[in-house]
Amino acid sequence: MTQELKSATGSAPRRSDAGVAERVRAIVDDVRTRGDDAVRDHADRFDGRAPETLTPERVEELVGSLPAQVVDDIRFVQEQVRTFARVQRDSLHDVEVETLPGVVLGHRHVPVGSAGAYVPGGRYPLTASAHMTIVTAKAAGVPHVVACTPPIRGEVPAATVAAMHLAGADEIHVLGGVQAVAAMALGTASVTAVDMLAGPGNAYVAEAKRQLFGEVGIDLFAGPTEILVVADDTADPLTVAVDLLSQAEHGPDSPAVLVTTSAALGRAVLELVERLLPGLPTNDLAGPAWRDHGRVVVCDDAEQMWRVADDLAAEHVQVFTAQPREALDRMRNYGALFLGEDTCVSYGDKVIGTNHVLPTLGAARYTGGLWVGKYLKTCTYQEVRDPAASAELGRVCGRASRVELFEGHARSGDLRAWRHGGDRFGWLDAVLPAGSPAAGS
Repeated sequence: MTQELKSATGSAPRRSDAGVAERVRAIVDDVRTRGDDAVRDHADRFDGRAPETLTPERVEELVGSLPAQVVDDIRFVQEQVRTFARVQRDSLHDVEVETLPGVVLGHRHVPVGSAGAYVPGGRYPLTASAHMTIVTAKAAGVPHVVACTPPIRGEVPAATVAAMHLAGADEIHVLGGVQAVAAMALGTASVTAVDMLAGPGNAYVAEAKRQLFGEVGIDLFAGPTEILVVADDTADPLTVAVDLLSQAEHGPDSPAVLVTTSAALGRAVLELVERLLPGLPTNDLAGPAWRDHGRVVVCDDAEQMWRVADDLAAEHVQVFTAQPREALDRMRNYGALFLGEDTCVSYGDKVIGTNHVLPTLGAARYTGGLWVGKYLKTCTYQEVRDPAASAELGRVCGRASRVELFEGHARSGDLRAWRHGGDRFGWLDAVLPAGSPAAGS
C-alpha cells in the first residue's frame, strides 16, 4: 500500500471545458468568416493593441535593443536545441526494399510545407518556446515558419522576437491567443496559412488547437505543466523541494508530485516547501499549485515506487535515486526523464537542448513530445518493375478482393493478370472486341 503524506485537494485538470470551447469556437468562426477584420477586433479586445506584422527592419531594431548577453544566451540555447534536433533528424532514414523480385517498396520522410509556432507570453517573455518550435521545425526542413506571440503589457516583447528571428522564423506577428492560432491555421490576408501548429499556451490556445486539428496538424494536446520527482533515501530534500516549486510556478493548476520510498524524505520535503514558498517571488502561482495539486506519496518498496510513477505518466520526471539510469528500464510512460540530482526540469525548459513541448494529463501513455519527427510525414511509395510479378500480385489481389466483395478492386488485379500473365476473365471478355487475343500471348 502507499501512504500519502500530502494529497491533492483541488479538482484534477481537464482536457477541455464547455465554456472555454464555446468561446473559442465563436472566435475561430469569426476569423474564418471575416479574416483580418476579426483578428484585429479580437486582438484589440484580448491583446490590448492592434496586431503587428514585423518587418525585417523592425526585427533588427528590437534585437538591437537587447543587451548583448541576452542575445548571446539565446544563440547558445538555440545551438543546443539545434544540435540535438539535427542528430534526431539524421537518425531517420529513407528506406527502399525489394520484397519480391521486381516489387519495390519504400518510404521517405517529407517535411510539412509550412508550420505555425505559437510562443505564449502574457506576463513574461517565454523565449524558450521559440527555440523548441521554430528551431526544431527548421532542423526538420520546414520551408516556411510563421511565428506569433502576444504583446506583454501592451509592448512588443523584444527578447521573444529575437528568439523567433534567430531561430529562423520567416514571418513574425505580434498577435496572441485564439485569434493568432486561428489566423495561422486558416490564413488571412496578412497571416500565411500553415499546415501544422505547434507550441504551448493557455486553456484557450489549447482548445483552439483542438478544434482546428484535422484542418491542420498539431504537435499535441497540452495541459498544465507537471513535475514528478521519483526519489529514494539518497535524495537531498532541499533539491527535491526547490525543483518541485520550480515547476509549480508555471500556474496554479500545475501538479507537483513526489513519489518516494522514504517517509523521512517526504516529511522533510513538506517542511522545506512551506519554508521556501513565502520567499518565492512567484508564490502567487506556485502556492496555489502546491496547495491544490501537490502530492507526496510514500511507497513500500522500489518496485511499488516505479509502478506508481509509471502509472502517473507525468510530463517531467526527475529521478533522484541511487541508480537513476534504472528509470530507463523501469519506466515506460513519461514525457521526459531527468536523471540524477545534477539534472533538473528547468534545464530542459531553458538550456539543455531537448524539446520541452511535452505530453501532459496522462498523454505520455501514448505519445512523446515535440521533436523533428512531428514535422515530418513518413510517406510510402511502391513500384512493380517486373511484369510477371504484377501478374502474380494481380491474381492474389483478385481473390482477396472478392472475399471482401470488392469487385472493382478485383478487376484492377485481373487486368494486370490478363495483361502480363494471359489469364482470362469473363467480365473482361465481355468488354473486349470479339477475337481479342489474351495480352502477352
